Amino acid sequence: MFEHYFQCPYCWEDISMLLDPSVRIQTYVEDCEVCCNPIQITAGFEDEALVEFRAEDIEQ
Repeated sequence: MFEHYFQCPYCWEDISMLLDPSVRIQTYVEDCEVCCNPIQITAGFEDEALVEFRAEDIEQ
Protein backbone atom coordinates (compact mmCIF):
# COMPACT_ATOMS: atom_id res chain seq x y z
CA MET A 1 0.00 0.00 0.00
CA PHE A 2 1.05 3.55 -0.75
CA GLU A 3 0.14 6.46 1.58
CA HIS A 4 -0.64 9.71 -0.23
CA TYR A 5 -1.40 13.11 1.35
CA PHE A 6 -3.61 15.71 -0.33
CA GLN A 7 -6.04 18.55 0.41
CA CYS A 8 -9.78 18.02 0.53
CA PRO A 9 -11.40 20.04 -2.29
CA TYR A 10 -14.20 21.11 0.09
CA CYS A 11 -12.66 21.96 3.48
CA TRP A 12 -8.98 22.24 2.37
CA GLU A 13 -7.81 20.08 5.28
CA ASP A 14 -4.78 17.87 4.68
CA ILE A 15 -5.79 14.21 4.70
CA SER A 16 -4.10 10.96 3.74
CA MET A 17 -5.27 7.92 1.87
CA LEU A 18 -3.87 4.44 1.28
CA LEU A 19 -3.63 3.54 -2.40
CA ASP A 20 -2.94 0.11 -3.89
CA PRO A 21 -0.15 0.37 -6.51
CA SER A 22 -0.99 -3.08 -7.90
CA VAL A 23 -4.09 -1.54 -9.56
CA ARG A 24 -2.75 0.60 -12.42
CA ILE A 25 -5.70 3.01 -12.83
CA GLN A 26 -8.20 3.69 -10.05
CA THR A 27 -11.28 5.90 -9.90
CA TYR A 28 -13.64 5.84 -6.95
CA VAL A 29 -15.49 8.02 -4.45
CA GLU A 30 -14.47 8.31 -0.81
CA ASP A 31 -15.78 10.66 1.87
CA CYS A 32 -13.44 13.22 3.46
CA GLU A 33 -12.54 12.08 6.97
CA VAL A 34 -12.89 15.67 8.23
CA CYS A 35 -15.98 17.19 6.54
CA CYS A 36 -17.60 13.96 5.21
CA ASN A 37 -18.16 15.34 1.69
CA PRO A 38 -17.69 12.90 -1.23
CA ILE A 39 -14.39 13.19 -3.12
CA GLN A 40 -13.79 11.59 -6.50
CA ILE A 41 -10.33 10.04 -6.40
CA THR A 42 -8.38 9.22 -9.55
CA ALA A 43 -4.97 7.60 -9.18
CA GLY A 44 -2.63 6.17 -11.78
CA PHE A 45 0.44 4.03 -11.20
CA GLU A 46 3.27 3.02 -13.48
CA ASP A 47 5.82 0.47 -12.25
CA GLU A 48 4.27 0.88 -8.77
CA ALA A 49 5.06 4.63 -8.76
CA LEU A 50 2.25 7.17 -8.48
CA VAL A 51 2.20 9.14 -11.76
CA GLU A 52 -1.25 10.75 -11.53
CA PHE A 53 -3.51 11.79 -8.64
CA ARG A 54 -6.65 13.90 -8.61
CA ALA A 55 -9.03 14.62 -5.74
CA GLU A 56 -12.09 16.45 -7.05
CA ASP A 57 -15.39 17.58 -5.61
CA ILE A 58 -18.51 15.92 -6.95
CA GLU A 59 -20.87 18.43 -8.51
CA GLN A 60 -24.41 18.00 -7.25
